[in-house]
Amino acid sequence: MAKREIKKYTLADIKDRYIGKEGSEERQQYEYELRMDVLGHLIKAARKERNLTQLELGELVGVQKAQISRIENNITNATVATILKIFDALNADLTFSVKLEGKRLEAELH
Repeated sequence: MAKREIKKYTLADIKDRYIGKEGSEERQQYEYELRMDVLGHLIKAARKERNLTQLELGELVGVQKAQISRIENNITNATVATILKIFDALNADLTFSVKLEGKRLEAELH
């Protein structure tokens, strides 16, 4: 009996097939939502590390507890200003990386 070879797919292949090709509107939306989800998890982890409740963090930032919850759970779009205030309130360093025409620019905020 001949052995059948198992076809292998990369994660990029699967994304291309089921989400959309890189550069497509669907793929850009997926990548954006994924980044926002990761950001929410980072905020939640940092908040818990600092032993803060959502209410306490909201008070430090100047937003309601519900806004912190929505950001942590990727339910809302937060402004960059709010994200910066949150990381500032958490005494956390934040690094941005921007890629322009193949050139990477980075900035670290303290």
